[in-house]
Amino acid sequence: MDADIAELKKEVSLLRKELSRVSDEAEVRKVHFKYGYYLDKCLYNEVVDMYADHPDAYVEFLGSRYCGKLGIKRLYNGRFQNSFVKGRNGPVRGFLLDHIMMQDIVDVDQTGTHAWCRMRALMQAGTHKSVRDTHPRGHVQWWEGGLYENEYLKENGVWKLFRYRYFPFWHAEHETGWSLTRENYVPWPTKTYPEDPWGPDEIIDQKMLWPDTRVVPFHYPHPVTGKRINDDDLRAPNYGQETSEAEPPLSLALPEGQERKGGGKTWSNEGSVRVLPELVENP
Repeated sequence: MDADIAELKKEVSLLRKELSRVSDEAEVRKVHFKYGYYLDKCLYNEVVDMYADHPDAYVEFLGSRYCGKLGIKRLYNGRFQNSFVKGRNGPVRGFLLDHIMMQDIVDVDQTGTHAWCRMRALMQAGTHKSVRDTHPRGHVQWWEGGLYENEYLKENGVWKLFRYRYFPFWHAEHETGWSLTRENYVPWPTKTYPEDPWGPDEIIDQKMLWPDTRVVPFHYPHPVTGKRINDDDLRAPNYGQETSEAEPPLSLALPEGQERKGGGKTWSNEGSVRVLPELVENP
């Protein structure tokens, strides 16, 4: 009887852990979807409030990094809010900025306080012809495809956005499609804050726009082999050319001074077993 009770307690404990993991994964997914809905309608105050207060929080976007809550606020309440809606918190008539979020893969670490998510975004954006003379972008419409490789942090029991890495992958105008998209469709930031009042804290070597087709690294190992993809396989040389001639692989590496602590899952690469860094940042 005692052995049976001990076994039941063990099973209950395992079920609780599994239920907690599944619940956390669902909550992280909801957090990002909610972020997307706020972003659609230029509710930038609400977007900024979703970010963790942890000093290591940041956003990587278009070859630049916005660090900490102040840097993140500068991106959303500065660059985006002033460019799209002239400082207003909320939409303006005739401006479309819909983000369709899909293909989400969420992984929560063993502590239940840190998570990763890879997700695809398909954006429909532009202006209605009726506002061509009043909106600074005139009359324009375009598509955008991009990938997120994000991290989330549970602060005081609440899941929040932590490290957001968004790679806009391709753009296409309706009239010409993606094959005729001009290169450097969105100009890269070249000045940092405070020289640029809405600029990033750092310029980083993570620039990728169509026709560049490098792979955004995966936060997870292969689900069957447990291996990581070789860096050279993440590069995109011209057809028939050597990989060594291509742009270097993209990276999910942390900024200098930040680290992930602890050990967790193991994965094998070329026959060896290595420790996959715990998906947790100890505040």
